[in-house]
Order: sequence, then structure tokens, then C-alpha cells
Amino acid sequence: MVQLKGLFKLAPTAAIKYFKKKGQTYTWDWYELWQDAHKKTFTVAKVMREDILKDIRSALDKALEEGKTFHEFQKELKPTLQKKGWWGEQIVVDTQGNAEKVQLGSMYRLKTIYAVNMQTSYMTGRYKTQMDNIDNRPYWEYVAVLDSKTRPEHAQLHGLVYRYDDPFWASFYPPNGWRCRCRVNALSNYNLQKKNIKPSDSTGTLSQEMRLVSKKSGEYKPVTVYTDPLTGKKIAPDVGWSHNPANGFSEG
Repeated sequence: MVQLKGLFKLAPTAAIKYFKKKGQTYTWDWYELWQDAHKKTFTVAKVMREDILKDIRSALDKALEEGKTFHEFQKELKPTLQKKGWWGEQIVVDTQGNAEKVQLGSMYRLKTIYAVNMQTSYMTGRYKTQMDNIDNRPYWEYVAVLDSKTRPEHAQLHGLVYRYDDPFWASFYPPNGWRCRCRVNALSNYNLQKKNIKPSDSTGTLSQEMRLVSKKSGEYKPVTVYTDPLTGKKIAPDVGWSHNPANGFSEG
């Protein structure tokens, strides 16, 4: 995971405002809210009680405002969820009235909830900061972590440089999936010259393809796919992540 405390110093105000402006709703599956809808609405899959959804949201609010680590976040939230019964495997009735054995709270789920919401909020703040500085740094570079945990597809995007208004960023501004740790660096003309970087143009490399959203429902939806012009390899964000979570965000 990206060091969130370091990111917090970049644009905490925008990150906090982004998260606080969201409405909230109940979903059985995360994919019930499709792509851009996640910009405006907070949800946690299989949380069907208002008090529990508020507990999780309040814990995330506090983590954002105070720059809390995951350890601090789960230490405060886990006992509350366990006390209210939202923990472990249970038989639960879904929104269609069907009984299903599901995983409610767990350490893995808390890590996912924390990572998704913190990364998305911080990257929104980063995006806002970069957009405010496009006159000085109009070029953006995709940066992957490049360690043993990095997805090969994300590693292949590492080093791509496009102007801030290139269509590529509408679908590939990070995060690009569950626990994605990628980020974007803003570059000036001087930076390009110093590093001998020639910006690319995504024309002809982006397309739309239908991808399976849910094995349960068999539903397919369109996602944006990047085709590497050198290798022909197709790369897409995780299903449901083919959008820029910050695009269109206003602090007003």
C-alpha cells in the first residue's frame, strides 16, 4: 500500500472534502454502484444497516482527518462491528430476499475498506493539486511501485507520459483497482528536457470492451482498454475502476 501518511501531506483538505461530500447508500455487491457513481456515494457491500454504515464511515472520516494508519483504524472500529454482530461468516438475506452465506467483517475486509476509501480520497486530493498547477506542470507520468506485489499490467503502464488533458487519464488515473498503489507525477517542460522524455499521445490505443462484472448475475459492462503499441498487449483497470474517481470533483 502507498504510504498514506506521506500522501496525506499533499492535499489533505481536498481529500477530506471529497469524502465528506459523498452521500451513502446500501448495496449487496460493490458493483451495484457503477464506476462514476462511487464518486458521489459511499457504500460498503453487504452493510444493510444504517448504524453500521455510519460507524464505518465515521471511522474513515477520522482516519482521513487525523492521518490514522490501518492499525489505528481497525483497532477502533473492529470492536464496534463485532459488538453489533457485523463480523465473520453468517447467513444473511440479500436485497432479493434470498438467504446466502457471506463474509461480513474480517481483517481482510477492513483492509480493503480502508485502502479503497483512503487511496481514492488521497488521489482525488492529488488530482486537484495537479489540476491547479497545470500551467507549470502540464504533463503527467504514470508511476507504479514496481515491487513483487505490483500487477504486471500496472507495471507495464509505468513511465507513460501524457498531457493532463489526454483521454488516457479519464480512465487510467489511479487507483485502477483493488489495493492499487499507483500514482501520477506532474512534470514541467524542464523536467521533460532534463530526463529526455518525449510525451506520448493515446490516440489509437484506447478502446471499449465488454467485461464480466458478476459471475453470479452474468452481467457484462464496458470498460476502457489500453493497447500497448509496441507489444499489442491489452491492459484494463479492474472491472468497475475504469474511470477517474476525481474527474468532475468540486470542493465547492
